[in-house]
Amino acid sequence: MTVRLHWFLPTGGDGRTLVDRHAYASNKTGRQPSGVRPPDIEYLAQIAKAAEHLGFEAVLTPTGTWCEDAWLTTVALAQHTQRLKFLVAFRPGLISPTLAAQMAATYQRVTRGRLLLNVVTGGDSAEQRRFGDRLDHDQRYARTDEFLSVVRGVWRGEPYDFHGAHYQVDGGLTALPPEPVPQWFFGGSSPAAGPVAARHADVYLTWGEPPAQVKEKIDWIRSLAEREGRTVRFGIRLHTISRDSSADAWSTAHRLLDDLDADTVAAAQAALGRSESVGQQRMLALHGGSRADLEIHPNLWAGVGLVRGGAGTALVGSHAEVADRIEEYHALGVEHFVLSGYPHLEEAYWFGEGVIPELRARGLLGGTGTQAEADAKAEAEAEAGRVPLLVASGR
Repeated sequence: MTVRLHWFLPTGGDGRTLVDRHAYASNKTGRQPSGVRPPDIEYLAQIAKAAEHLGFEAVLTPTGTWCEDAWLTTVALAQHTQRLKFLVAFRPGLISPTLAAQMAATYQRVTRGRLLLNVVTGGDSAEQRRFGDRLDHDQRYARTDEFLSVVRGVWRGEPYDFHGAHYQVDGGLTALPPEPVPQWFFGGSSPAAGPVAARHADVYLTWGEPPAQVKEKIDWIRSLAEREGRTVRFGIRLHTISRDSSADAWSTAHRLLDDLDADTVAAAQAALGRSESVGQQRMLALHGGSRADLEIHPNLWAGVGLVRGGAGTALVGSHAEVADRIEEYHALGVEHFVLSGYPHLEEAYWFGEGVIPELRARGLLGGTGTQAEADAKAEAEAEAGRVPLLVASGR
């Protein structure tokens, strides 16, 4: 099992501070907050191209009120890239499962098989109500279970019937099933989430908790999957601040905190505290809203979670130290690492040029290096192949 690396597309805006939805929610003027890079297609294309160039397999695109639509954005970015895959986050229940299956199949044909799917059931009822969804937390997971069953069913390419509590489908099918079938990344820490992940997930994705807590989750999901006769792979969602020296990395982390005033942190914590998501509550418990003792495990920093919902921890340190932590998680069974950093363009290069060579030297990565290295190798091989042809032809 090698390490598989993915990056992030900040479709809610990017910048040199901890930018998240709070920056937009408090902005009533219609103008972008200071220091925020708008998520226009030109900037997102820079990040996507950088991720592809550096050797990341895919980029995660979020879903929700404060970001661009993930399906439309990524299919546009597919035209700016060649091999990069797109891990598209979507919310089951907001559209028909048969339509979602059709969309995914079309996406695979348009992009020549570059779609991965991130199932986001939703842990915030206020957010769900913005989209007209009034089910409670556990009901949403029950609906997700049915939704994913229907999608799998209609991908068989023949009429499929399903009669459940949330969906009634008669003769549903995708006339041209996707090839390949997209992998499903699925997260959730609640008792309602675990069995659904065990039945449907290809990759169970957890936010970046300390290794001991991650191991507990892996053991939990693995045991549930075994009861279903399935095998699930595992991934982790983290931010990164990697520099040539540990001191430089921590200086950058502390500067991010210096840009946050107490009122901003308090407002963000109050909003996040209302979330029904068990995973979100676990993230909040790592720091308790305090700026003190934010290094909760060597090189694992909880400062991002003071203002950002979802993934709230970062790997902070020298390139070798960050590689150490990745190796530690990998030893637990984590295969997929979905990473990000502020700003996402620059941090992709810090990680790609600093940590990726470390991981490769340790034998943790497959492949031959960055796309630039692969292109150079191909060009050299082509040039070498042309030499005898030229000599033989007498030119």
